[in-house]
Amino acid sequence: MPLYEYQAFDKAKQKKIKATVEAGSEDEVLRLLDEKNLTLINPKLLKNSASKKGAGFSFLNRIKPKDIVVFSRQFAVMLKASVPVVKSLRILIKQTSNPRLQNVVAALADEVDGGMRLSHAMAEYPNVFSDFFVAMIKSGETSGQLDEVLEYLANSQEKDYDLISKIKGAMTYPIFIVCALVGVGLVMMIVVVPKLTAILTETGGTLPMTTKILIGTSGFLKSYWWLILILIIGAVIGIHYSKRTAGGKRFWDSFILRIPVFGQLFRKIYLVRFTRSLATLSSGGIHLVEALKITSEVVGNRVYRDILERTIKEVEEGNQIASVLIKSKDVPPMVSYMVSVGEQTGKLDVVLSKLSDFYAREIDNLVVNLVSLIEPIIMLVLGLAVGVMVAAIIMPMYNLASAL
Repeated sequence: MPLYEYQAFDKAKQKKIKATVEAGSEDEVLRLLDEKNLTLINPKLLKNSASKKGAGFSFLNRIKPKDIVVFSRQFAVMLKASVPVVKSLRILIKQTSNPRLQNVVAALADEVDGGMRLSHAMAEYPNVFSDFFVAMIKSGETSGQLDEVLEYLANSQEKDYDLISKIKGAMTYPIFIVCALVGVGLVMMIVVVPKLTAILTETGGTLPMTTKILIGTSGFLKSYWWLILILIIGAVIGIHYSKRTAGGKRFWDSFILRIPVFGQLFRKIYLVRFTRSLATLSSGGIHLVEALKITSEVVGNRVYRDILERTIKEVEEGNQIASVLIKSKDVPPMVSYMVSVGEQTGKLDVVLSKLSDFYAREIDNLVVNLVSLIEPIIMLVLGLAVGVMVAAIIMPMYNLASAL
């Protein structure tokens, strides 16, 4: 959503202000200004901030999770040092390196200076600050512990960022090797193999079955590569659009949990998101039902979202959270029973935090084991590919040379 710069007159404070606002159109900007009791001074000055330097490549200026982590950490430090909220935000404009986040922080400073609560101002930027983030800020404002909440948010988001970074870093090498093998294999099958097999077919002799299969596969890839490419692109587009439907997203989210080996990794990732988010919200004093609703939005998997939505109904009827978790096959028994213990002892946030740390360590161990397992599998596949090439091409050519 684009950012619009504007100059307006604040009727309450009787002064001119210049700020930015995120909106879908100029009409929406005018509506937002009217809600804030602001009068646009000059309509000609209303412009999309995307015209700023570098905004034409907005994908390069996208706000990354790391940017929000740094923002939260610096904001918390300044509030702990008793720097006022507005002044802290003004300082953060200069401290922030991301141009888009600079615009957002500048708008936050103007809106808070105009009398708006920080949580309400952040809620106007859902693409930058999630419901989870806004709810925690709101709890910090209510309790008067905004600095501690921001520091807690920074720690929580830093753990999430480190977890995803570890997984991406560990899987980069195997994915690169697999892609390289597939690329080399396609070049061999389309370019090299036809030239080698042409010699064998010209002799008119009886060819082994492996050679016939290799020649057939190579010929198919060479003649119908465009069809394979269309099918791959069509499959990618089909999966992408099917994920936008409720039924399609539920199917694919359930499917990735059933994938051998990797399904366990995804399951643990979603359990960490569930336990860590709910623990953070609970410790921030958010009402349990509201915390469950926010957690269901950020968990990232339709299967676990359905579980949380059923849990919300049970809690609203006066039942425990664990009543739904115990019945679900996608929630490990340890999680269900520990949550039950946490509810009974009144230490739900502590128990959830322990569970989050446990599954984060499980993910680290699983990723290390997966990387260790993938490397020999790649070597085995490479050895089999070389063996097939030798059996299908080299051996018949050797036999042909011996016969001559």
